[in-house]
Amino acid sequence: MNAKVQTPIRNIAILAHADAGKTTITEQFLFLSGQTRQPGNVDQGTAQTDFLPVEKERGISVSSSLTSFEWLNTRINLIDTPGHVDFSADVERILRVPDAVILVISAVEGVQAHTETLWRVLRERKIPVVFFINKIDRVGADTVSVLNAIEKELGITPFPMQMVDNEGENEVSIINAWSADKTETGLLERIVETDETLLKNYLEEKLPTFKESDNQLTKLIRQGEIVPLLFGSAKMELGIEELLNFIIRYFPDAGGDPEKALSALVYGIGHDKIMGKIAYVRLYNGTIKSREVITNASQGVEEKVTQVRRVYPGRFDDIGAVEAGDLAGICGLKSACVGDFLGVENPDIPEGIKLQTPLIIVQVKAANAKDYPALAAAMQELSAEDPALEFEWLREESELQVKIMGWIQMEILERILADRFGIEAKLEDPTVIYKETPSTTGEGFVKYWMPKPCWAIMKFKIEPGERGSGVVYKSILSVNDVQQKYQNEVEKTIKVALKQGIKGWEVTDLSITLIEGEDHPVHSRPGDFVVATPMGIMNGLVNTGTTLLEPMIRYKIEAPEELLGIITSDITNMRGEFDSPEMHNDRFILRGILPLSTSLDYPVKLSSRSGGKARISNHFSGYRACADDHGVVRPYRGISPLDTAKYILKARRAIQ
Repeated sequence: MNAKVQTPIRNIAILAHADAGKTTITEQFLFLSGQTRQPGNVDQGTAQTDFLPVEKERGISVSSSLTSFEWLNTRINLIDTPGHVDFSADVERILRVPDAVILVISAVEGVQAHTETLWRVLRERKIPVVFFINKIDRVGADTVSVLNAIEKELGITPFPMQMVDNEGENEVSIINAWSADKTETGLLERIVETDETLLKNYLEEKLPTFKESDNQLTKLIRQGEIVPLLFGSAKMELGIEELLNFIIRYFPDAGGDPEKALSALVYGIGHDKIMGKIAYVRLYNGTIKSREVITNASQGVEEKVTQVRRVYPGRFDDIGAVEAGDLAGICGLKSACVGDFLGVENPDIPEGIKLQTPLIIVQVKAANAKDYPALAAAMQELSAEDPALEFEWLREESELQVKIMGWIQMEILERILADRFGIEAKLEDPTVIYKETPSTTGEGFVKYWMPKPCWAIMKFKIEPGERGSGVVYKSILSVNDVQQKYQNEVEKTIKVALKQGIKGWEVTDLSITLIEGEDHPVHSRPGDFVVATPMGIMNGLVNTGTTLLEPMIRYKIEAPEELLGIITSDITNMRGEFDSPEMHNDRFILRGILPLSTSLDYPVKLSSRSGGKARISNHFSGYRACADDHGVVRPYRGISPLDTAKYILKARRAIQ
């Protein structure tokens, strides 16, 4: 009996800054592979991977989409990701899945802020990458400048396997620089110097065969030692077939053993009107079959699979089973959440990463008051699919709050609530998310011993930390003073205790040490220390005082030279800083940092003021101390631990 031969699989993600053309490239892949009769058009709303109504209307991708197709007898599972920075959280989840990435850069706009962010994470993960320089036919295309920017901005010297002739024109063409027929000397030397045998022979004027040098190149690409670069124009269908061939030849196979115990990662959650929740999974080992019961190792539950889907453009196939190395949509797993492992956990899979931090908090309000319960339920469902939303339901204030990245995300959420849930809602009162940090070193004390039965006495030392250090907690208390099981409850409660400080914001960048304490052999319970910890921490913050921290963005502005004075004046007025400008061909590049609160609408103002001749890109830089009158001090939401009587009654559920 012949053993079953597995189809080779490439699991690929395609990433880019917004408008670089990655969805158009995906459409060309689908067309060339025979999955579609003609390429979809992003601007016309016919792109197969932009399936949400709002994506079709706006001509942008707001969520990642999986599609499968075959090329050269190999299955390619391709994840098309959103390019707009507002939807970075979706990309964060995806980057645990692919074995390789296509990073698209526009030949006109070049390396942009989000490109730098994506590249930094790809390097940290050592994921094999190919640069694809798109739009080489467009007026203003400058591939030499793009190559220079990659070296300068991204800190990598790419390996250009092609060259471009007549760029910026309809007659643009691509010339191979790495093939059996032609190999550029400079490229060959970069390869042979990475292998002792090849280098020795080369120095002795024994040139390697193309197969030998190409095999070494393949090894280097898969190890992330070399980053190849290709050119093309998705709109003109130029360079797309070469990119597909590259994926098959140089990117790694998915691997995995279907005979081993199941190990699969849930990387995304979708929704189907008939089947309900869909868990998108990557299988590392094992098999998942319809109607079998599998274990969610992260949730500690067993659930029955009702359907296994392979996803294609605008449709899916019920394939019945999926094996190691593959990606699929699994129905029936009601408890599944993003990041869960099915079967057994895989320690080799890296933790999730953070590309961007939500910097704005908004209230979600129903246009019709009767829709409030339904809106709360809808937001809970959406936040389960996208944990980065950090949805919070303040029941006492009847408020629904969510953290977002920017204005476009606000519009998209409103449309999704309308299209999917039939709820008319508005995201209002956007506020920059500030934080607090202790101003000085101090101590916090709590004596929770009345009304009995209860007993938890503690003293905390609170110290300011380095900016960006987060929260550092330790205990120097003997278990003879407070039992270890009670101390464990204190440590688990620290995060909750710091959700709001004395100025109404999350407290960070501090060190907390439990230095004194006392339990009681009769009256103490673990819950006593859960109740007491926020009271002790808040008392300490009153004693140390807190300093507001405001989010800062690092910007890059490109504009005509005559606007330099106006723009630097704007930046100064916004409490920003700038470095010395870089001058080039009557234009300048200005870099620096700005407070987010003063610059939220500056991209619009800059475009208007410059007649569209200036471009700004930015990304989150970190938090910096600011005066109270430059930030927002807000009241404590709910019952403050400083109001000890009411707080204790609330904690004991004596009041609502």
